[in-house]
Amino acid sequence: MSYIKVNELSFHYEKEPVLTNISFELNPGDFIMLTGENGAAKTTLLRNILGILKPSVGDVPLSPTNQAGEKLVVGYVPQQVASFNVGFPSTVLELVQSGRYQKGKWFKRLNQTDKDHVRKSLESVGMWDMRHKKIGELSGGQKQRISIARVFATDADLFVLDEPTTGMDAKSREAFYKLLQHNSEVHGKGILMVSHDHAELRNYCNKHIELVRKEDLPWRCFSMDSCKELSKPPS
Repeated sequence: MSYIKVNELSFHYEKEPVLTNISFELNPGDFIMLTGENGAAKTTLLRNILGILKPSVGDVPLSPTNQAGEKLVVGYVPQQVASFNVGFPSTVLELVQSGRYQKGKWFKRLNQTDKDHVRKSLESVGMWDMRHKKIGELSGGQKQRISIARVFATDADLFVLDEPTTGMDAKSREAFYKLLQHNSEVHGKGILMVSHDHAELRNYCNKHIELVRKEDLPWRCFSMDSCKELSKPPS
């Protein structure tokens, strides 16, 4: 089965072409890196996949169910997602715990499995030691990290991540990539991640899509150049 199936997608802003003839699939267990030069419409492609934008041509059906036959849960982290002000009343721990309530636990006490998910999610972005801090006391980069942790806490089947490591140091990025690799290989999660860290990430993902400019079209027109399994196995 495929979680994402992009079928000959093209997208225009009014009459201006932005994406042309994009086709690929993402299956359970895939960790796909999406790259391209600045302005290559990577975020636009993600928004088409998620249904935020509508393709001009083609379609992008998402699977209604996961491998277990249950409703597919999608976790989306956009660029610069954090926008909490200094008066935001929640602590880091409370915010990330709220991600578990999407699993049918509204007004219920979180069990040990829930708490383990929350802890692992915060540890994966290096924020466990700051779990009792108020959200409004954090820097912009720290707010970005806990927003990612909250999405991880939902235990989604499909993760769509738009440059989530912005503001992370090298050690934090490595831990983050290892977590994604583990989730795809061991738990069968599907991951589509926009990234500029080509050299770092290629050791963890199993597929690579690059959006490139087509020479015979205006500069804002892009198409998929490659979507192939990397020959080098993850270390």
